[in-house]
Amino acid sequence: MLELLKQIILDNQALTLKAGIPRSLEIETIPGKATICMGVRRSGKSTYMSQIMQRLLDQGVDRANLLHIDFFDNRLHNLQHGDLEQILEAYYSLFPEKKQSEKVYCFFDEIQTIENWESFINRLLRAEECEVYITGSSAKMLSKEIATQMRGRSLAWEMFPFSFHEFLNLHKIESGPLSSKQRLLINKYFEKYFMNGGFPEVALIKEHLRIKIHQEYFNTILFRDLIERHDIKHPKAVMDLAQFLMNNISSRHSLRSLYRYLKSLQHNISPETIAQYLDWFEDAYFLFQIYIYDGSLKRVHANDKKIYCIDHALVTSVASGILVNAGHLLENMIFVALRRLSEKIYYYRTKNGKEVDFVMILSEKDRQLIQVCESLADPKTLQREISALEEAMGELNQKTGTIVTRAEEKKIAVNSGTIHVVPAWKFLLIQ
Repeated sequence: MLELLKQIILDNQALTLKAGIPRSLEIETIPGKATICMGVRRSGKSTYMSQIMQRLLDQGVDRANLLHIDFFDNRLHNLQHGDLEQILEAYYSLFPEKKQSEKVYCFFDEIQTIENWESFINRLLRAEECEVYITGSSAKMLSKEIATQMRGRSLAWEMFPFSFHEFLNLHKIESGPLSSKQRLLINKYFEKYFMNGGFPEVALIKEHLRIKIHQEYFNTILFRDLIERHDIKHPKAVMDLAQFLMNNISSRHSLRSLYRYLKSLQHNISPETIAQYLDWFEDAYFLFQIYIYDGSLKRVHANDKKIYCIDHALVTSVASGILVNAGHLLENMIFVALRRLSEKIYYYRTKNGKEVDFVMILSEKDRQLIQVCESLADPKTLQREISALEEAMGELNQKTGTIVTRAEEKKIAVNSGTIHVVPAWKFLLIQ
């Protein structure tokens, strides 16, 4: 194993680093803490690590001071926890002059594949002169789970697929002060983003290939991050549940309704097990649930949850298409944009039973009400959306609310304050 690790270390140092496009995420390192970049598979975490490596090289760091191990490397399939110490032994046998005299920058991709990896990282941070960067796509990387295991020696950051900003950067489209021509161009690329989604690998390829790759992502997430990771005994139930939720994206559900659905497919799965599956979906950054915004914890858990996917275009590639429409996809897109900013996202129901899609909490003093509607051209739709948002603004003491549409833009004065109708492309650029 030692000789193999030496070879892998040297191979990785000889690789050409992936350039990619600059990401909006700005990771800040803290001495003595491992920097963890976590998110769904194929969101660009490894490329982002390559960009950090390149910045270090540009700052004058010797390439030999970069220690990079990808634990998805097939050659490391049999690596066990007890073998992790050999990584340092292999590195310092190659570069003995750096031991305790120069800082080593350690990059570990998907280290969560090794059981009890945390103790190795803890020792590394305590005993060596190093900076540690870790990527991960499974529940094991979540900061809430590793907080005690890492004893405060980690700081976690989330990586999502491309935002609309990043998608424009990929296509070299400026999003600064907008002329009429620039607005038209951005609108054109918004339609491309709406079709392609944010996964970096599929941003520039043909539709039939995009669909095929998305479907591979879907299957890989289910098998690697859920079924294998958690040793699930009823894999078909997980797959049927995921497929059902993708077909009903942006909709409300209850554990009871999901239980009845799976039971109709002859799956003997308890509501408690379904709840566990839903938690694991979220831990893998695949599907997210949001709760109703309510002061009563009892009512919060008694009410239905709404479900969203990490990428709206992934939905179109996987869902049957019968129940998913452009309005659902637009709402899903806006959810992901909000989720980049805060984990505290809810839906709201007024005292009269009218629903507002999102309440986003950024701080105690910063609370936003957001409604999503593809078009307000129909007067009945306009009245419905304004009425729900106006009531919510009054009940929550908010002076402003937002309706995100596909293209419309205007301001509407209501008794509670002002409603801003904003086209989705502009909303995504100001977030």
